[in-house]
Amino acid sequence: MSTETAERTGEEPRDQQAQPCDGQDEQDRKTRFTVLVALGANLVIALAKAVGGLFAASPALLSEAAHSVADSLNEIFLLASLRRCKKEPDAEHPFGYGKERFFWSLLAAVGIFVMGGCFSFYQGITALTSGGSESHDGYVAGLVVLGVALIAEGVSLVRALHQLHGQARDNGRGMLGQLRAGTDPALRTVLAEDGTAVLGVSLAIVGMSLHMVTGEVAYEAWASLLISVLLVYVAYRLGKENRGQLIGEAADPKLRQEIHEFLGEQPEIDTVTAVLTMRLGMDSTLVAARVDLIGGLDSEEVEEVSERIKTGMTSAWPAVDQIFLDITDASAEDRARARRERRELDETVEAVAERTG
Repeated sequence: MSTETAERTGEEPRDQQAQPCDGQDEQDRKTRFTVLVALGANLVIALAKAVGGLFAASPALLSEAAHSVADSLNEIFLLASLRRCKKEPDAEHPFGYGKERFFWSLLAAVGIFVMGGCFSFYQGITALTSGGSESHDGYVAGLVVLGVALIAEGVSLVRALHQLHGQARDNGRGMLGQLRAGTDPALRTVLAEDGTAVLGVSLAIVGMSLHMVTGEVAYEAWASLLISVLLVYVAYRLGKENRGQLIGEAADPKLRQEIHEFLGEQPEIDTVTAVLTMRLGMDSTLVAARVDLIGGLDSEEVEEVSERIKTGMTSAWPAVDQIFLDITDASAEDRARARRERRELDETVEAVAERTG
């Protein structure tokens, strides 16, 4: 938008507006630190679990070692996503590389399933069918390793929860509501990994302890199988959420409602017949709106109205950086459908508000 046009319409020129990347860059730095903390903890813990598991011949401890190896690889995927999603748009990717974040998070979910869930299942079945050797000395060392792992995983989880709390406070939500909103796939993945790691280590400790007391390897075998079920479930949930974002998930219902209201308040717009949105990345959202303008506007006025609307939307929602207005004549059927879709959107927003608190 030119300065001359801005003076006529009363809006700020586009280059004077707040840019969407500033706040997101700060969040990304926090997320990168959180991922690095988790990676460091998992690398040390994976080695300790593997050595302890081989020494004690413990299927539960070996399952936890596989879990930590999978988590370490996943953290590398997440670090790659934080770097690659910042690449500038080019001719082949005119909307940028924001969805790289969702792609690498999807790979992390696959890693949890294959390396963690499947190996834990294998260890559990093997222990059930072949029995297991006992070494109380080895098991004491294994329990010590798991105790240290529980502390390390807990520290990483506290760091991730601290960042989640900050995001929830900034967005005026509760922590559960912020988690359900799922705005940051990397942070969500770290939270899922750390949460399942703490629970998985706890299961392994219980299984090893019962094995030591009773001499029955079945307790450890079932601990491994429970860890496997836990990892497969977490991988499924993460994969499902990232799949939705990769194939073109709409923006948050509340944002869509606000955009709808903003367009409806413009004096030159007679009817908002459709508002289509798609998340292109953490700080990029596409909005395509179909509107019917009032009569009597000439081409220059239509152009100025369009520019003012786009500038106002970008100013109000910095992440809405790809805006397309389709000016068309609305039929009676279009108006009826628009009213119905608006009611459905309002109902969705109310339901989400009740669910997230």
